[in-house]
Amino acid sequence: MQQHIYYIRYALQFADMQIPKLVTVFNHQVNNSGWTGMRAYHDQALLDEFQRRGVDVSAVYDGKAISFARPVCYDMTDNRLVTIN
Repeated sequence: MQQHIYYIRYALQFADMQIPKLVTVFNHQVNNSGWTGMRAYHDQALLDEFQRRGVDVSAVYDGKAISFARPVCYDMTDNRLVTIN
């Protein structure tokens, strides 16, 4: 994604957060059906921050689309996001 000013704003915000807070931010998006360009920047910056830290996001991201269908928790042992049923 191009480094749009809003993406950069979110990226800087997320860079200062600990992983549990990032998980909370992710879970606030679960089942949120609203869609705007601003949300696209937010969601991509959030996903990129997880990946920047080496967190396995394959439970919610297939390389093309992010799924906010279910909440997640962080598995510290395997450094990955796990969906909660």
